[in-house]
Amino acid sequence: MKHRSGFCAITGKPNAGKSTLMNRIIGTSLSAVTPKAQTTRHRIKGILNDDDYQIVFSDTPGLLTPAYLLHEKMTEAIKQSCEDADVVLLVTDCTEKPDDAVVDFLKSASSPLVIALNKADLSTQTEVEQRIIEYRHLFPAATIIPISAQENFNIRELVEAILSHLPEGEAFYSKEELSDRNQRFFAEEIIREQIFLYYEKEIPYSAEVAVTHWQDKESLIKMDAVIFVLRETQKAILLGHKGSSIKRMATAARKKLESFTGRKVFLELTVKVNPKWRTDESMLKRLGYDEH
Repeated sequence: MKHRSGFCAITGKPNAGKSTLMNRIIGTSLSAVTPKAQTTRHRIKGILNDDDYQIVFSDTPGLLTPAYLLHEKMTEAIKQSCEDADVVLLVTDCTEKPDDAVVDFLKSASSPLVIALNKADLSTQTEVEQRIIEYRHLFPAATIIPISAQENFNIRELVEAILSHLPEGEAFYSKEELSDRNQRFFAEEIIREQIFLYYEKEIPYSAEVAVTHWQDKESLIKMDAVIFVLRETQKAILLGHKGSSIKRMATAARKKLESFTGRKVFLELTVKVNPKWRTDESMLKRLGYDEH
């Protein structure tokens, strides 16, 4: 059998289960996953390898209407990912009707389209059939597959559908690689994921993480990270009474970091207020939002 290799952009609305799906396909936790919408901010590549193929998945931020420069950077990452892709994978919730903005975006895409109707396990047969009819009307050439990323339902069939659109060719990355991102990036994502899980309301959306120091030792990783927020009140909430809240969150982050790296981790967190981190071009560049 000839080798297939290519790129698949994963897109959809926030909270459609894109990141859960990519993690399920790759077999490890690469993208941050929380119950809250807009968890994914960066374009993250996950690499699925087999003897006969390599699929490079680009998990993009959720499609939304930009409210500030950060959102514009995220939207640009989505567009670039879809332009570069051999196939576009739309992940959408079975219980939701097609979104006009998503449909308009995909109508302009030139790559073949595969539609994954996620959360089929939580939907009725009638809902699933209705979604198939609606998307078939909008995208007659698309391959439409009901799936459940959480329950691993129809994932193999979805991979096969993606493979059918990939060209023959050599692998783009080493077969041992799972992503093009380094450990420092994933450390930042893990800490930010815990902020989403441990804090409510605007805090997760107002916070960003930057690892400022990384020291690799044989059995230990020492890292310092800064959490940027927009206001002093947010800093106070993050810290909690006598630092109790951030200590609890940092402990959870450290445990996940140790599981991810396979080593002991010493984690030092600092919270800083930067009212313009979401709107300042140089700050966003420093935080990696020009790295598409």
